[in-house]
Amino acid sequence: MRRLGAVIAGVALVTLAAADVQAADPPRKTPYFASITPGRARMRSGPGRTYPATWMYVRADLPVKVIDVFKEWRKVEDPGGTQGWMLGNLIGSTRTAVVQGSIVELRDKPNFAGKLLWRAEPGVIGRLSQCRDGWCRFDVKGQSGFVEATRLWGVDSEEVLP
Repeated sequence: MRRLGAVIAGVALVTLAAADVQAADPPRKTPYFASITPGRARMRSGPGRTYPATWMYVRADLPVKVIDVFKEWRKVEDPGGTQGWMLGNLIGSTRTAVVQGSIVELRDKPNFAGKLLWRAEPGVIGRLSQCRDGWCRFDVKGQSGFVEATRLWGVDSEEVLP
């Protein structure tokens, strides 16, 4: 049995240079889950480049919940509950989730009778697909299996994904 491990990285920043970036995706009905696209993304205290940066995220694919929209800015919440504003083009539609709580078991079928394939530690981020009936296919860099949706942050337990 192999064990998958990872760390969510967030580094508080004191000063940052502003980037000239435009939003790419049209706004959707909030709230909705999305993910941070680049490997480095700033969260700000307000919806504008003049607001101070409060966090620098250094982990692509980190899931976030978009809770508000203002022009090209998105107010997001991260898995730890921190809220702030990010430029819309830093947020992508790729669905990801992070393991929460304790070690989860990835199975070959979406039920407890499925064969155990992998285990993933809290903090592991993977891509989501095939969510239904409280289970999601969870892919961590090519190692995939089905996980109970309630064990993941980044998906609602009753959500259906293709």
